[in-house]
Amino acid sequence: MADETSEGLVAIWSTWPDAASARAAGRALVEARLAACAVVMPGLASIYRWNDAIEEADEVGLLIKTARGARDAAMAAIERDHPYDVPAVVALPVEAAGRAYGDWVLAETAPPA
Repeated sequence: MADETSEGLVAIWSTWPDAASARAAGRALVEARLAACAVVMPGLASIYRWNDAIEEADEVGLLIKTARGARDAAMAAIERDHPYDVPAVVALPVEAAGRAYGDWVLAETAPPA
């Protein structure tokens, strides 16, 4: 069920060339309070068109859980630090979340008092 807490949440999806770079990005986002949590998901296989050729690559997914107010800064940080020329950085609205979890995400991404 959607509430005012879940409406303030955003998930950001990105793919990375390896676990080390995904972990470093996730840690940097959490340390900067641009994310409450970063989930590193190894073992992805991507198939995509690049320079008129079909390519395949092993990648690592990174799912960032953040507040809507931190979305733009988090996306900019990912794009700035990403090793790809054209990184996948997609923000997805959170339709619903548990109240306690949503409150935690918002608290962890709030600027320090």
